[in-house]
Amino acid sequence: MKSRTYLIALFFCASSAVSAIAQSEAEFAKANEEYAQGHFKEAITGYEALVRAGQLNANLFYDLGNAYFRTRDFGRAILNYERALALDQHHPEATANLQIARDESRALELQPTRLERYLQFAGINQYSIAASVAFWLGIFGIVALIFARRRSAALILLSILCLLVCAVAVWAIHTLDNGSKGRALAIVTGNDVQARLATADTANSVLALPAGSEIKILSTRGDWMYAALPNDLRGWIQTKNAEQVRL
Repeated sequence: MKSRTYLIALFFCASSAVSAIAQSEAEFAKANEEYAQGHFKEAITGYEALVRAGQLNANLFYDLGNAYFRTRDFGRAILNYERALALDQHHPEATANLQIARDESRALELQPTRLERYLQFAGINQYSIAASVAFWLGIFGIVALIFARRRSAALILLSILCLLVCAVAVWAIHTLDNGSKGRALAIVTGNDVQARLATADTANSVLALPAGSEIKILSTRGDWMYAALPNDLRGWIQTKNAEQVRL
């Protein structure tokens, strides 16, 4: 009886999942159709609804970026191209369109450190996989050494090497995650945004930030965020004028 109940529950769960996927695909197709017909605002509404529903993938953000680009909202176009690349570092269309949008808006970019540039040959996902594989290989080697009758020098060396690779990969993840392109990266979505010395509209301006410019959020205070800015500057901007790349 219990087995039958579990099977029925499993069946309904699977049916619900299939139905949800089919509905999402239908909504995505409808938004694409609106875009193809030149109804860009309607397409944006459809794409944004999918994002709010948790349907996050690189192609969705790429299409959303294209729709915003067509409405000449370059800040949000750049934001969504960046989100596409955060999910798929090797998305050539998003990379190309991101550069076009930046050129159109004259957006400012944060410059990565030399260390970040060396580490960016791989993404955080690749480092995570490398760390996981190296960790378990190292643990397997240590367990094998414990139960082995004779300890092999090669196995000891391999275990140490694997754990070292794991440590380096974890360090790389930490460095990139806290770097200029890490989780604190945000894109200016407002127009004529001024970074200021203090949390007041009357405070002196530090830097004018065109739509689509990159900032790194350091802290927040009420309706303001303190951020690292391009050109190695620091300043306050209103939170309504920027959105984080990572959701």
